[in-house]
Amino acid sequence: MTARRQAGKRVQLRTGLALAIGLLLPAANWLPSAAVAAGPAPALVADPYTGLAISGFDPVAYFTDKAPRAGKAELELSLAGGIWRFRNEGNRAEFAEHPDVYMPEFGGYDPVAIARDASVPGHPLFWSVTGERLYLFYSEKAREEFLADPGRVIAAAKRKWPRLARTIAR
Repeated sequence: MTARRQAGKRVQLRTGLALAIGLLLPAANWLPSAAVAAGPAPALVADPYTGLAISGFDPVAYFTDKAPRAGKAELELSLAGGIWRFRNEGNRAEFAEHPDVYMPEFGGYDPVAIARDASVPGHPLFWSVTGERLYLFYSEKAREEFLADPGRVIAAAKRKWPRLARTIAR
């Protein structure tokens, strides 16, 4: 490539970059300030190969059906570093509007393990909705321990979670 042509390419690149920045900066002002300043997504248990959060179970079904229900591949939503599946359009819409309500606490990590300073992924078949929040556990034994004194476990897990969450590879 000639020197003149290289100089022209650099000008095109700078012009394109300036245009892209000029278009993106005003768009960023439309976002709520919390979204801009939020930083990285919280730690979330998601399958490293498929990206599925909570193994493809519908997070809303734990509340509405009071049971784990598999979501459908055609009803997915990507949010917070995971792909969420739902049984129906209503559940997907409800989750999209209120993800903070339906996402498992501690990103799906077991609160009993967190209270013991360990980050152990919960399993979607060992669960509890307590205090209007979904908790997942790595075993039935951990679930039973939680249910014996949920307030104590939740308080300990909340104290330890910020530090543990930083140690989880994303």
